[in-house]
Amino acid sequence: MRGTLASVTIERVLLAEPRGFCAGVEMAIKALAWMVRAFEPPVYCYHEIVHNRLVVDRFCELGVVFVDDVSEVPPGAPLMLSAHGSAPEVIEAAREGERFVVNAVCPLVTKVHHEAKVRANKGYTILYVGHAGHDEAVGTLAVAPERMQLVEHESDLGQAVTKVTDPEKVALLAQTTLALHDWEGIMAEARETFPELWTATRDDLCFATTNRQAALRQIAAAADAVVVIGSSNSSNTIALAKVAEEAGCRHVLRVDGPEELDLETLSEARVVGVTAGASAPEHLVQAVIEKLNPSGGVEPVYVTEEDEYFPPPRELRELVPAVDALAALLVGADPRAARAAGGPFVSDTSADASAALADLVAS
Repeated sequence: MRGTLASVTIERVLLAEPRGFCAGVEMAIKALAWMVRAFEPPVYCYHEIVHNRLVVDRFCELGVVFVDDVSEVPPGAPLMLSAHGSAPEVIEAAREGERFVVNAVCPLVTKVHHEAKVRANKGYTILYVGHAGHDEAVGTLAVAPERMQLVEHESDLGQAVTKVTDPEKVALLAQTTLALHDWEGIMAEARETFPELWTATRDDLCFATTNRQAALRQIAAAADAVVVIGSSNSSNTIALAKVAEEAGCRHVLRVDGPEELDLETLSEARVVGVTAGASAPEHLVQAVIEKLNPSGGVEPVYVTEEDEYFPPPRELRELVPAVDALAALLVGADPRAARAAGGPFVSDTSADASAALADLVAS
């Protein structure tokens, strides 16, 4: 029976803390869930709201239409711009045609866009570390295309250096879904080449990516196998799988959900580490653990506790109180009291995006 499902006995699951949804994803998913409730379908979204196949599929079932060109969105339609950030010309085009546009860009991405714009205006050449074709990288490079050079690998640095006109004005920025560990080699080489290199502060790095990788390193070396939950187009998910391999784990599986988990490949594993990318909902984590069915239970492995919160996009915060006031006026109530009540965002800090999405599907 060796190698069959009957022979697989997982003794213990080491569960990474933190894992799953980051603050930016929480904000974006809750915002799109609100739009689905507030507007008649279809609601449009420029690019996938987050890089998770199951999350995107659920929103599609609810009437969300994902597009890769805002010209596909009819005039007057509700449109959300994804969490990965959009090019300035895309944002401008989106706001034409009297569309109601909500920009759900992650604030950390906005910060990188701002730094790129500031450095470009000061005459810097910006070396941008990121993945070619990734939504976030495409949007960021478009902020100052004439001043930015994409560096995906250390081997790309030599070609990028030839475009530098002033060696004392070189800056280094990175895609937020890359942790410092992912690009510190490029940074070290760039700093050796350009001693005056300007880089963002540590506060500008994506804390969620860094924290998830740190938690995974704690469990990868102690586990016989690691299961990373997240989609194949998720940059930080792929990075997590790489971290587990580099930490010495012999068997690393990336799955979208429990249906992709092949227990036969874990026939010799007794201790299994589990984590999830920043776009993967918690219910998938619990479903994977249920399928693993560890006889000795689940052991959380804590690295840090995240309490970061990003409020809903400005467009929603401005719209909802106004809509509540109008509704109150129509029924003879006090519109000022309705506006002051704050609408559905009063308890947003304690709301959970996974639960919000599940409730939306069930309703």
